[in-house]
Amino acid sequence: MGDDEGSLPSTTAAKPFRASTTVSGEGDTAVSKAGREPDETMQLKVPDSVAADETMMLRVVGATGNDKADTASGAAKDGSAPDRSRRRRRAPRPSPLSRLTATAPGLPRLAARIAAEARRLRPRYPHADRTGWRRWAPSWRQWLGAAATLTGLIVVLLGSAYAATDIPENLNSYATQQDNVYFWSDGTPMARTGWVRRQAMPLKDIPEDVRGAVLAAENASFYSDPGISFSGLTRALWRTLGQGETQGGSTITQQYVKNVYLNQDRSVGRKFTEAMLALKLDNEMSKDDILEGYLNTSWFGRGTYGIQRAAQAYYGKDVGELDAGEAAFLASLLKGASLYDPSVSKANHDRAVERWSWILDRMVDTGALSKSERARYKDFPEPLKRAPGYDTGKQSDYLVELAAQYAKKAAHLTAREFDLGGYQIYTTFDRKQETALTDAVNTARKKARKDHPGKAKALHFGASSVAADGRILAVHGGPDHREQGYNESNATTVPAGSAFQPFVYAAALENGVHTTRDGAATEVTPQTLYDGDDGIAVRTPEGPYWDRGGKQVTSRNDGGKSYGRIGLGRALALSVNTPFMQLGMDTGLDTVRATAQRAGLLPSSFGPQVPAMSLGSATPSAIRMASGYATFAAAGKHVEPYSVARITRNGSAVELTRPASRRAVKASVAEAVQSALRDAFRAARPGAAATVPVAGKAGTTQDDTAAWYVGTANSVSTAVVAYRIDLTKSLEPLPLDGIAGTPGDSVPYRIWSGARGIG
Repeated sequence: MGDDEGSLPSTTAAKPFRASTTVSGEGDTAVSKAGREPDETMQLKVPDSVAADETMMLRVVGATGNDKADTASGAAKDGSAPDRSRRRRRAPRPSPLSRLTATAPGLPRLAARIAAEARRLRPRYPHADRTGWRRWAPSWRQWLGAAATLTGLIVVLLGSAYAATDIPENLNSYATQQDNVYFWSDGTPMARTGWVRRQAMPLKDIPEDVRGAVLAAENASFYSDPGISFSGLTRALWRTLGQGETQGGSTITQQYVKNVYLNQDRSVGRKFTEAMLALKLDNEMSKDDILEGYLNTSWFGRGTYGIQRAAQAYYGKDVGELDAGEAAFLASLLKGASLYDPSVSKANHDRAVERWSWILDRMVDTGALSKSERARYKDFPEPLKRAPGYDTGKQSDYLVELAAQYAKKAAHLTAREFDLGGYQIYTTFDRKQETALTDAVNTARKKARKDHPGKAKALHFGASSVAADGRILAVHGGPDHREQGYNESNATTVPAGSAFQPFVYAAALENGVHTTRDGAATEVTPQTLYDGDDGIAVRTPEGPYWDRGGKQVTSRNDGGKSYGRIGLGRALALSVNTPFMQLGMDTGLDTVRATAQRAGLLPSSFGPQVPAMSLGSATPSAIRMASGYATFAAAGKHVEPYSVARITRNGSAVELTRPASRRAVKASVAEAVQSALRDAFRAARPGAAATVPVAGKAGTTQDDTAAWYVGTANSVSTAVVAYRIDLTKSLEPLPLDGIAGTPGDSVPYRIWSGARGIG
């Protein structure tokens, strides 16, 4: 069978094409007689339909439209897999640089100029146009470029460091800590406490001469500089790098930063941080505030910080009292107190005189002093040989302890706030009365040690004077606070004994008594009669009172003495126990306790409500007993005892919660109690020479563990208690065994009369 024209036999394989460099002419033929069979040599032909001016394309001769479509779609004519190699490629995306160039047509030219300059600055070594060492030296353009680059980097570095620098919120606690100063009621200093001797002063209270001396000595350009000295920093850094330490180079602002924000390490890093903080602080604080802070935090030697404490340590006066000569000396100490304190050595004295003179001359240069004023200071103002001290460690420490406790409570201060210092505590303590009370106790103590050396080792005296308006005027806390921190004036150790009787009497006069369980109260007067015999049974409306052990309770008088029927007023004057034990039961022990608490005794001093409570089983302190008797002297009004009149901190008042006066008993009741106490004083001391009305009575306990005397003279109540406790063994009271005297010659009364000036 012959081949059909236009198709290939199915069994005949296609011959491979071979490229040829022959291009057929118009009359040549490149096909076989079958019309479709390619010749062995494939020829590149130009179809007749293509015009001469068209783009030449490589074509497969005789390809049909369908063939082209199939080829374009990527599918083989026989349905086989498409030829991946003949897919159309996507155009690449333009680069970011080309897009930037398109949006900024001038950028290529700028880049080209920069590149050209960079090529000019690029080192070419060795230089062909130079000789010798110059062939290897950078050009002036290279030097200039390097300097500009370095300057730019430094500016960026410093700017970044400045922006990243934050002023710390928490100051150096040691730099801001101050001492607390306590004053007597007359305003004179009493004591000072705290690890740091510092008291901040407002700049307005620091004289101009003092400020001028410090500025002349340390930083004359303080008010015009940016907070740092560039030349000084350079010198300091040079010495740090060269010798491992820093010296000088600090403005007042930098020194203040070092005082309150940084430690005292000497290093380049700390110096850099100091400079950054100083720059920022100078922009955020006023110059006056910086100067005030500097003057209040700088070290002046002799354990003092701040110009106020320095003035007191070296001249015994406040900073406001300094003259220009004294100020110039104190300013010299800022350069190094250990080098310029004249009391240390002769060399120090010579250095101090020289620098003192220089500072005064410098003050003239800066305009702080005129030449005529400078001429007045010819002689060096010799400071004190030693800083004036305070009477601490003895009685004043007991006073400070009481005042500090009250100050924190009344001013609502935490212990941490108070310990940071800076407070001026003006106490209520009267220096003269404190001295009189202390002397009276010391006299009694010496006599007891002489007469009873064995028993006197455990003898203690607690004493306090309280005014009718609540002011604590004096206390005796012990022989020496350094040896005994236990404050005897505030101790609740021993019972009040018969000194408690006025509170039972006041409760009965105020509220009446109940002789039947449900009956109405019966009024009581000073003339109301009660049984004063010794050993009588205590009764309730239902009959005798029995204790829990099944024993009938009876009351006893001192010395077993019986008085028969006796009026209550006279019973108080004679300190008869039995009427008051029964009176307490008739009035109601809860009522007696409430009356005593309103008068000033603390609830914590009371024990069980049993008949013995009326005979003084409560254990009040000397301060509270004096406060309770002061209530009767104040016409029945009570003010809680307080030891601090006012507080300031760095000159500003601190708000205090002051105790208010409140009614404890009616005025008529208070007067009746006072009248009975006046009778008690006269009955016990008929020959006493009193120039003012005196009301008071003794107090004893049935177990002989305490002896009291509490009385009021000239609106001041003083309570004195004597007792024995061996603190090395326990807090249990020991019998007095006559060491406190006799009722006619009572040691507590001798102390009381000596403190009050009554014979």
